Amino acid sequence: MLPCLDGRNPTEEVRMSPTRIIPQPTEQRIAGSAAPFTLIVSSRILATDAAASVAGYLAGILRPSTGYPLPIVSPVDGDVAGPADIALHLDLADSSSLGAEGYTLATSEAGASITAATPAGLFYGVQSFRQLLPPEVEKHSVQSVAWQATSATLTDRPRFAWRGAMLDVARHFFSVPAVKRYIDEIVLFKINTLHLHLTDDQGWRISIPGRQELTGIGASTAVGGGSGGFYTEEDFASIVRYAADRFVTIVPEIDVPGHTQAAIAAYPEIGLPGSSTAVYTGMEVGFSSLDVHADATWQFLDDVFRSVASQTPGPYLHIGGDESHTTPPEEFPEFIARATALVAAHGKIPIAWHEAGRSEGLAPGTIGQYWDYATPERNGAELAASFIEQGGSIIFSPADVSYLDITYDESTPIGQAWAGGPTTVQSAYEWEPTDVLLGVPEDRMLGVEAPLWTETVVTSADIDYLAFPRLAAVAEIGWSNKDNRTWADFSARLALWDPRFTALGIAAHRDDPTAGLAPETLE
Repeated sequence: MLPCLDGRNPTEEVRMSPTRIIPQPTEQRIAGSAAPFTLIVSSRILATDAAASVAGYLAGILRPSTGYPLPIVSPVDGDVAGPADIALHLDLADSSSLGAEGYTLATSEAGASITAATPAGLFYGVQSFRQLLPPEVEKHSVQSVAWQATSATLTDRPRFAWRGAMLDVARHFFSVPAVKRYIDEIVLFKINTLHLHLTDDQGWRISIPGRQELTGIGASTAVGGGSGGFYTEEDFASIVRYAADRFVTIVPEIDVPGHTQAAIAAYPEIGLPGSSTAVYTGMEVGFSSLDVHADATWQFLDDVFRSVASQTPGPYLHIGGDESHTTPPEEFPEFIARATALVAAHGKIPIAWHEAGRSEGLAPGTIGQYWDYATPERNGAELAASFIEQGGSIIFSPADVSYLDITYDESTPIGQAWAGGPTTVQSAYEWEPTDVLLGVPEDRMLGVEAPLWTETVVTSADIDYLAFPRLAAVAEIGWSNKDNRTWADFSARLALWDPRFTALGIAAHRDDPTAGLAPETLE
């Protein structure tokens, strides 16, 4: 358990924030002594056909732990929700106030209702509703619990459109079930984007028709010499569908012109003259590069970008562009300009790490992903300005506060500490995007993303340990109003999550997030 400083049970409610919900809702009103909503064996879920998928998702969460049938009922012929029912409402009239992802949630002895203008908004309302119920609701066997939710009214909408997590499947490969598991975990915190780092020096992880050597050779290994692996077209389509059902956009990354040793081992003609053609299992970066001027390189990229674009229905394709130390500096801007244009020609919005801002020929609207430190002396404002001036926007992933692979402290058994680490949960929470890149207007800040690089990460338990609870901290930065956020409040709410992480089977890092809080901050 995560202990409270005053010795009380951490499952007690928090005084400062009236609910335990993460991310912090925009507005919440709690009817202190009012009777709660109670789920019982005769409870139903009311939803129209347009909300049926979200209703099915909610039923899939509630049925295993409650043992209740929870039929999904379409509210026709005058059927109305009763005091033990959950009603899902789609109301286009709320679009002006709630936007595409906002919702209202009301729970009381009169019933539970979630209202939104879109199914995505309903889905995020469901994430808040499940957090109002006892943690045992997350288990997959029937529990004997009073299924009550505090009487509350929430009005909630996100601050940023992009609330992302990144999983590196190139350094170590993760199976389709492992990726789907991570998707189910990240949506708890209203993450809506999963960026998959599909290619790197150590492995190529996506099938490209007509380019069999990419998976035959390029996918054959991993850091440390593991067996590697890759996603077939059917595998990748399965991940994309699973994510879409949970309102998560998959963003594929094909990292070029550096981080390309796996591709060069498969097709030596695309590498710089004299490049090694061996597969690579180490952890160093920056040594590989495509040959910018070779016709074979551009035919290769056209084949790859066309295939990845066709396999990914989302609007984005990430081209990497980072740490290309052996690409001739005078050729790098030309390469980025041509590569972003090629992505755009295949119908996708290009994204690149912030080094790509060195190019003045970015395809219009190219998005920059900033990964340097969250400190003024490292703010990279000139590179961010390049994306903005060329019609793009910025995703914030400062390595010293949002990289999930950085160690928590000196005793962390996995992870790395290169990015100014260690990174505590408090460090992951106490940063503000508007303070990172000075002079970038907030309306050009697309959002935030927490990357997890996997040089030392091998299992789903490793993912859980490094990602949680720090991903929850970054998620709150992406969702919640900055004026509503304080570390004292967040850490007190987080202390209540320990039994929920356990119920979910998430092997989160155990720490005392209430360290430094005065006893009176907890109820």
